[in-house]
Amino acid sequence: MLRSIPMISAGFQAVSVENIGGGGGIFSFFKEAGPTAKVVLGILLFFSFVSWIIIFAKFVRLRVVSRQSEKFVEFFRKSRRFSEVNTVANQLSETPLSTLFKAGYAELDAQVKANRPDDPGATASGVTMSQRFLIRNISGIERALERAIGVELSRLTKYMTFLATTAAACPFIGLFGTVWGIMQSFRAIGTTGSTSIVAVAPGISEALVNTAAGLAAAIPALIFYNYFMGKVRQQRAGMEDFALEFINLAERNFT
Repeated sequence: MLRSIPMISAGFQAVSVENIGGGGGIFSFFKEAGPTAKVVLGILLFFSFVSWIIIFAKFVRLRVVSRQSEKFVEFFRKSRRFSEVNTVANQLSETPLSTLFKAGYAELDAQVKANRPDDPGATASGVTMSQRFLIRNISGIERALERAIGVELSRLTKYMTFLATTAAACPFIGLFGTVWGIMQSFRAIGTTGSTSIVAVAPGISEALVNTAAGLAAAIPALIFYNYFMGKVRQQRAGMEDFALEFINLAERNFT
């Protein structure tokens, strides 16, 4: 009994030295993994890489949009002429509110021209908030604003479906790698007839790494997808409030 202890100890030392000598991190594992594990890891790496690009791009864009939206609303409420607001809208082009204003302003300008055929030079560009030029179709302005909201929401949510796909699909892709690794482990057991850890370790290693890689790709995508969707909902609420404010302003001054 006492003689077996040094042998066991020596065995553990040999294993630890072997692990240290063969340790090379994830790149070493990728190099030594089988074809299926390499394909799975490659797919997960692609999803993760593209997701992080989208995350950084969306984070910067939504931050710029939020700042410009605040500036635009502040100027819109202080201004007395639509022409002045239109100039600022061209400067603050990143905020969706500039697109909404241009859409409503274009429809308003078209109706002012249509309702004043005796004055071919009539436009809404020089109209102040206190002047009254009748327009007949306020619902046309509402539809123009609704279309602009839809366009801007599509722009804000562009590429967001990729994050959702990454969050939903990557755990299952990693699970496929896990199942495949376990199958290889059982196959090694059946081939060698041994249940030693040496026979099943490669398959189990592939299984665990694929699972971890799938979660590593999916978790950030899920977190930032929910974060960005919350920001998009805030922007949508701001656009709807601005549209109502624009319509109320048009009703007071042009109907």
